[in-house]
Amino acid sequence: MIRIVIAEDQRMLLGALGSLLDLEEDMEVVGQASDGAEAVDLVLALQPDICIMDIEMPGKTGLEAAEQLKDHSCKIIILTTFARTGYFERAVKAGVSGYLLKDSPSDELASTIRSVLSGRRVYAPELVDVAYRENNENPLTDREKEVLGLIADGKNTKEIATELYLTTGTIRNYISVILDKLNVSNRVEAIKRFNEKGWFK
Repeated sequence: MIRIVIAEDQRMLLGALGSLLDLEEDMEVVGQASDGAEAVDLVLALQPDICIMDIEMPGKTGLEAAEQLKDHSCKIIILTTFARTGYFERAVKAGVSGYLLKDSPSDELASTIRSVLSGRRVYAPELVDVAYRENNENPLTDREKEVLGLIADGKNTKEIATELYLTTGTIRNYISVILDKLNVSNRVEAIKRFNEKGWFK
């Protein structure tokens, strides 16, 4: 029997997924979590074979939970509405065994679970295509990443200049280059794009 934990913050979907998988003769849903922290606790307590994980959940996200469970024997399958290459790349780095989109056919989930348990990796083909099409190399230098990190921490130009022992003019130049490289128009968009790409460590 394949023992499964499901982590999903939408209660109705959580219940539907549980019922769907319980209909499979070789599967049993042993635990249901509504956020990433609860998912990690359940995996450690119940030692399931598979954990199906949503990404955007309150508190600890599915990706953070997957990263925490990277060295655990439980195999992780991400099931999400988000076809973002940054999320996908971060999930692959975290060692997830599967990455499916929620609009996939329902029978695909059960077959993916069996494939993953036999040692294969299953990724939504449209995500793999996009990941290979896009240039996903981080375009920022170490110093530019440092500046953006301080912006993300809520620091203003003057505070960043003080912390890095640089002039405010130099910091403004760095910010201008960062916005240009990320092809965005302001600091908030820069942080959002950098985050979506999975480049914040």
